[in-house]
Amino acid sequence: MTPEHVPPSVPAGLRWSAATSAFQIEGSRPTGAVGRSIWDDFLERPGAIIDGSTADPACDSYRHPEADVALAAGLGLDRYRFSIPWARVQPDGRGAGDAGALDHYSRLVDLLLEAGVAPFPTLFHWEMPSAIEADGGWLERDTAERFAEYANIVADRLGDRVRQWYTINEPAMTTLQGYAVGTLAPGRQLLFDALPTAHHQLLAHARAASVLRERGASTVGLANNHTWVLPLHDTAEDREAAAVYDLLHNRVFSAPLLDGAYPDLESLGLPPMPVRDGDLEEIGRSIDFYGINFYNPTTVTTAAAGSPVPFDIVPTPGVPVTGFGPEWPIMPAALRDLLIDLHARHPHLPPVVIAENGAAFPEPARAGRIDDTDRIEYLAGHLAAVGEAVDAGVSVEEYTVWSLLDNWEWADGYTQRFGLVHVDFETGERTPKASYDWYRDVIASSRAAAATAVAS
Repeated sequence: MTPEHVPPSVPAGLRWSAATSAFQIEGSRPTGAVGRSIWDDFLERPGAIIDGSTADPACDSYRHPEADVALAAGLGLDRYRFSIPWARVQPDGRGAGDAGALDHYSRLVDLLLEAGVAPFPTLFHWEMPSAIEADGGWLERDTAERFAEYANIVADRLGDRVRQWYTINEPAMTTLQGYAVGTLAPGRQLLFDALPTAHHQLLAHARAASVLRERGASTVGLANNHTWVLPLHDTAEDREAAAVYDLLHNRVFSAPLLDGAYPDLESLGLPPMPVRDGDLEEIGRSIDFYGINFYNPTTVTTAAAGSPVPFDIVPTPGVPVTGFGPEWPIMPAALRDLLIDLHARHPHLPPVVIAENGAAFPEPARAGRIDDTDRIEYLAGHLAAVGEAVDAGVSVEEYTVWSLLDNWEWADGYTQRFGLVHVDFETGERTPKASYDWYRDVIASSRAAAATAVAS
């Protein structure tokens, strides 16, 4: 093994996972399958997807779940994170669930359990039914009630076998990119008027969490996308710009869950959240763990005069980048600093789950073995950062690689590959990369070390 392949030291007892999402991997579905989501709508907009592609065939996982389960089991995962698409289960966003869709995810759960991998589903990975968006989507409080109804349908079918759940994935990205600037579905451009979608997503999570616990769930949380925000210059103006961006990307979502209150928005001239009596108490008691998706830091500087927002996002100087270029800089220490800062800000921070961490790099569409040392170095660096945060007192229970498979990467189509497993999107052939073997060895090494510690 070369040095970059040597498994890093990791916190004792860490659980191991890998993740996918339904819209990104499933591809073609049986004739007669129903359900249209905001992403079905968004990808039809001219220019919305960088390569003009659609999510079909992607990995064709809907027809071949056995292949994905075998890959998850081959890694030795404790848990496999996948998503259940709301638009497939409840095509109109109300009423009974679709029997065929529920059958499929019930079978996937059974396959995972038979393989010795715990299912860890996500109820909302951005696939809102188009019918709900037509009624206002996350801008409307009623959507929280409809999400709880959907959660009840899924839990009624799967709750006898699934004990761990994510409710909502990356509410920050839905608010900021989906409703504020329009680079993701549903493609609205409301800027600060998008903020009510943050509250309604958190409320929906809390309502769903109650439903899931009533159906026997032992562990419920959501996956927040977090970034470590850096000022470009050590000036009062850039520090203030960084603080505003940190509030919008991170603290609007973390503070209600961890402190039971929103940060002061009105002092910044931002609209207040549409909070009603009891909402914050409900949100504040809704999580059993704190889920973090982390990919990169964000560097900001004060915006030019006349800008509609008080900050500009700029390249992070002096660091390498992923296949996305300057948009996604690589700085493992940023994950360590983020975790330590969360722990300092929130003395009662529950156990942390790293719900996604990974990187895309340029790779061929058709390939044999891929020696993706760049991805291995990225993952090893971030695992080491987790270890440093644990040494500083942060409780981290689980680490999840995004993604098990190369997939259709939302607005970037098939131009970015995150997978531990290479997928030929023409043939569906799956070929584990060097990073797959590396992650398998890290998991095995971690388990062996834990067993030795117990024996001694």
